[in-house]
This record gives sequence, C-alpha cells and structure tokens, in this order.
Amino acid sequence: MNTVAEKKPRLTTSAMIASIASEGQRVKAAPFGKALVELAANRPEIVGMTADLAKYTDLHLFGQAYPERFYQMGMAEQLLMAAAGGMAKEGLIPFATTYAVFGTRRAYDFIHQVIAEENLDVKMCCALPGLTTGYGPSHQATEDLALMRGIPGLTIVDPCDALDIEQAVPQIADHKGPVYMRLLRGNVPLVLDEYDYKFELGKAKMLREGDDVLVISSGFMTMRALEVAQTLAADKVGVAVLHCPTIKPLDEATILEAVRYKHRMVVVAENHSVVGGLGEAVASALLRNRVQPAAFHMAGLPDAFLDAGALPTLHERYGISREALAARIKAWLG
Repeated sequence: MNTVAEKKPRLTTSAMIASIASEGQRVKAAPFGKALVELAANRPEIVGMTADLAKYTDLHLFGQAYPERFYQMGMAEQLLMAAAGGMAKEGLIPFATTYAVFGTRRAYDFIHQVIAEENLDVKMCCALPGLTTGYGPSHQATEDLALMRGIPGLTIVDPCDALDIEQAVPQIADHKGPVYMRLLRGNVPLVLDEYDYKFELGKAKMLREGDDVLVISSGFMTMRALEVAQTLAADKVGVAVLHCPTIKPLDEATILEAVRYKHRMVVVAENHSVVGGLGEAVASALLRNRVQPAAFHMAGLPDAFLDAGALPTLHERYGISREALAARIKAWLG
C-alpha cells in the first residue's frame, strides 16, 4: 500500500540517514524486499545473501519468507561475493545485498574475478548509492558507477523510485549474467507511475518533452529532474526528461535521437561523481557519433570527498536538491 512521507521535523543527526522523499510525497515501503519475496515464490533457484545488513537493505523480508534460502554471511563482503559466485555456478540465482561502498570498494576483485569473468548469474543489489547518507566518505558511494562500469559484461541499473525497483527485480533475475543494481531502501518515493512508465532493462524512456533543455538522468535524480521541470515551467522554460535506469549497457540510440533532432541544452543529472558515471558515458556517446547539442553540462557530485551532515543540507550544498538543480539549469541557460 502506498503511504505519504511524514512531515519532516527540525534537522537532527537522524537526517543523515533520512528518506529522500520530500514532505507529503507518496512512498512505498521496502519495494525491493517485497518484489523479491513475490518473485521467489515461483523461483526456487533464487536465494538471498547479505553481509550483516539484511534489515538495512530490506532483504530481511526475504529471510522471513524463505529462511532456508537466506544466507547471513556476516561482516565479510569479499566472502559474500565469492560465495554468491559459487552458488551461481551450482545453478542458483543469488541476490546479494550490502551497502554500495562495501560491495564495490571492499569486494571489487572478487566481483571482477569470481563473478564477472565467469559471467555468473549473481545480482548485486547495494544500498546507499551516491549521496543517500550523510555519514561521510566511508559510507557515501559516490564513485561506485565509475568502478563497476569498468568491469566487462556487467549490467548496471540505477532505478529512480519504488516502481522502477519493483519492475527491475524480475527482469534482472531473468537476465543471464551479473548485475549491479543501486538500491533505494526503506520508504522509497513513488513518482514514475504518473508518467505511464514501464521499466525495460537496457532502455531509456522519455518521461516528458520540452524545447529548451533536455535532462538525461538516472536514479533519484530523475525524480529531481521532473520536479525541476515543473518549477521551470512557471518561467516558460520547457524541460524534457529522459530517464536512463540502465547505465550499462547504455541506450545510446535513444539518447542520440533525443539530442540530434532538437537544438537544446543537454544536462546530465546523476547522484554520482562527475568522474566516470552517466555524464561521461553520455558525453562519450555524443562525441563518438558526432552529435552536438546546443550546450552540454553535468549536474553530478564533485570530484571530492564529500562532507558529513544532514542529507537535505548536503543535497543543497552539492547541487542536487530541487532548488539547487533548478538554479544551476537557469544559470547555464543565462
């Protein structure tokens, strides 16, 4: 059942791990955990694995429903990924969860050598991507896409909201090969159902059109882009939003078509460092295909170790809040 985000109190340290939902926004609780429980009812080969973070990745719901198919590996991310690879070699489909910083930085070599080189059916679903926690660089996975994009054959998914997650789960389970999905957990915003949207692995989707600016986005920055489009409409600025939930393989054909036939400014908005993420992937595609927009900007996180603090404060500071993103786009338009 859908609920509405509670009114936010005065910011305290709890705001460092707060939901990214705005006040009054519709949310759904634990969409990943619920979708996986539903899928696994008829898929006995699906197993759930985590590194001491079941409750904080919503995998505890799977553990409650299928205790005989749930594996708690402890605080050992390298073991988690190596064991998931072993299970996949035996014909199972492991969904392995942890935080994105631990799953990528600590276990990178095991993902690369054990899982990806063997093209195994391991689905790595990692919470707290980008700037979704205020606990500083130890927990902020602002470079996870840069790391994972370099692994051959790895599919990467960055869903926007609860609907995206729910629809992505069965599709990544059906996909042959390893998948890394950035995971929003807890009370996750619900926005894409208002745009006649359906997730398709490997496909970008145009959510709204506009003649002045094209925002190409992934993750919750698509939600921000849609909010900004509504804000700038009051200033007679038309903002189109192209949602790219699959980072790799990137849907270059849809991106090129959206840029080639309309002379408008392109802004790539992402919850990731400007180094190595969606922005550089889009820029590479445009350059290689000799497609030139009116202007090109990247609205991502800076190439820096970010501060710790309350999430709303950090989002404003680093230019990814609704107000900050709108201001950046207006400045770029002149």
